[in-house]
Amino acid sequence: MRKNFISSILISCSFVTAAQQKTGQASGGQVNVYVTAQNTDLRFSSTATLRLTDKPQPIETETAIFVDPSKTFQTMVGIGGALTDAAAETFYKLPASKQKELLTAYYDRDKGIGYTFARTNIQSCDFSSDTYSYVGDNDAELKTFDISHDKKYRIPFIKEAQKAAGGNLNLFVSPWSPPAWMKSNNDVLHGGKLKPEFRQSWASFYVKFIKTYEKEGIPIWGLSVQNEPMATQKWESCIYTAEEERDFVKNFLGPTLRKEGLGSKKLIIWDHNRDLLYQRASIVLEDADAAQFVWGIGFHWYETWTGGGMQFESTKRVSEAFPGKNLVFTEGCIEKFDFERLNDWALGERYGLSMINDFNSGTVAWTDWNILLDEKGGPNHVGNFCFAPIHANTRDGSLHYTNEYYYIGHFSKYIKPGARRIISSASRDKLLTTAYLNPDGKIVVVVMNATDASVPYSLWIKGKAAATTSLPHSIATLIID
Repeated sequence: MRKNFISSILISCSFVTAAQQKTGQASGGQVNVYVTAQNTDLRFSSTATLRLTDKPQPIETETAIFVDPSKTFQTMVGIGGALTDAAAETFYKLPASKQKELLTAYYDRDKGIGYTFARTNIQSCDFSSDTYSYVGDNDAELKTFDISHDKKYRIPFIKEAQKAAGGNLNLFVSPWSPPAWMKSNNDVLHGGKLKPEFRQSWASFYVKFIKTYEKEGIPIWGLSVQNEPMATQKWESCIYTAEEERDFVKNFLGPTLRKEGLGSKKLIIWDHNRDLLYQRASIVLEDADAAQFVWGIGFHWYETWTGGGMQFESTKRVSEAFPGKNLVFTEGCIEKFDFERLNDWALGERYGLSMINDFNSGTVAWTDWNILLDEKGGPNHVGNFCFAPIHANTRDGSLHYTNEYYYIGHFSKYIKPGARRIISSASRDKLLTTAYLNPDGKIVVVVMNATDASVPYSLWIKGKAAATTSLPHSIATLIID
């Protein structure tokens, strides 16, 4: 899988007129096709250069993808993954050559997949080797606040990622739990709630963290209120009802950020699964005093733990009801790690399914969970081992690329921050698709085929079309000049 990655290249940018940028009309009508497919060596491989030619009304028996660049929707903020303690610790167990390879793979715009977005944890999370806090017991004034723990691995790792991304890496931060003494159960694990008397101390804690990290040279783009606020986990967790989150944002966190000069930081509520997304968004955002502080609504994909499928309709309903707020996919990974499944093609297809539907539902940014884990799916201090796009075998210093990496890359490598989503509609359900108009005027269309059959189709744009074929279990990015 690895061998074609370094050799893959992006299409060089062409200059377009202001009118072309406005209408999305490409200058030459040339379509460059890049493909990743199961049971092949194709990984971001250039497989065809097509030409759009005149084609009026398609017939009903044809399969077509209809693209309309004149209809524009949300603007892409970025795509990336989480820079956790686990990822950082694993990174520093690798030889220097493999560290460089990993950074190139994720953050290089030409040789890699061009990540521009990131997340990290405030205090410990399940993907830490242990539990820890930045303050001493009962220090409500936060006088003992100290991030020395993070300086060993995580802060240097984040700086390496920022450097590899050319300084263009928007980082948001999320807490899994307040310190134990601030909580109703006196435990950072197993749920519990923030005690009312510590709401101001906890709001000030976010400020301390952001300002301290920024003094270390790590700009913070935004923050979420609480990771998974309705889940009582065996790891770090804290429960908020919708009303409790609303009131904490309205009366404590929002005003504190503003008072401390951090009002421009992007504040994200919910940060949990799609299934309760609308309920949380409506309770918080229908309160004007709370909504003024909220930039976006974050969501995860783990609603499937109840036995159902991914609830993309929930995302659409929130986008329709609250068009002035931003939807962000803040976390997703495939659980129950098994080293023998590293080559399982279904891993990547779950990413493709989610990303296409999330973007088509109005999502402006998409964040994978850990960018790197070890051969056990950790480290993780509670045994919650999971998959990542790239795994390190710390026993021999090797890196293993799952096809998650390639599926994510078919979006992050080609769709740039600032791109506007446009219409892309498939005439058959065998193909999934989304499309964007990049800032340079190029149109990017992603097409996924999760079936066992090849699917011939035409890419049709305003009376012009190019014929091509979607390979079985493949994802393709088509770039139109």
